[in-house]
Amino acid sequence: MDDTDRQLISLLRDNARASVAALAKVLRVSRGTVQNRLDKLQADGTIVGYTVRLRPQAEAHQIRALMTVAVEGNRIDHVLAALRGDPAVSALHTTNGRWDIVAELRADSLEAFDRVLGRIRLLEGIANTETSLLLSTSKL
Repeated sequence: MDDTDRQLISLLRDNARASVAALAKVLRVSRGTVQNRLDKLQADGTIVGYTVRLRPQAEAHQIRALMTVAVEGNRIDHVLAALRGDPAVSALHTTNGRWDIVAELRADSLEAFDRVLGRIRLLEGIANTETSLLLSTSKL
């Protein structure tokens, strides 16, 4: 991957719906070059899909949080599999240090969020958790 590929990926992260022509103009390359690079990045698995980002107001009713999870012994695969199956878990990250996993959580109300926390804390293999509600998000 070269600088053009990295710039292309950066542009797509900002707006995955940008046209090939618009991307080519910003990158100062031909449309064919952009299309060939997109094809290559998809074929080699660098780009695995495209997604929708909603403005924060569109999901204002949702409670969002980050949960850090400490796992007992070598149970991380079991815990990750269980968390992947929970509809309230929107993303999972393994990490180092005190916590083994960071889970991004979503729920429609505080009551639903309380049920999510209770359900996750009962999973076999979880030693400890700490959860922080996301109160606001600033765009970088």
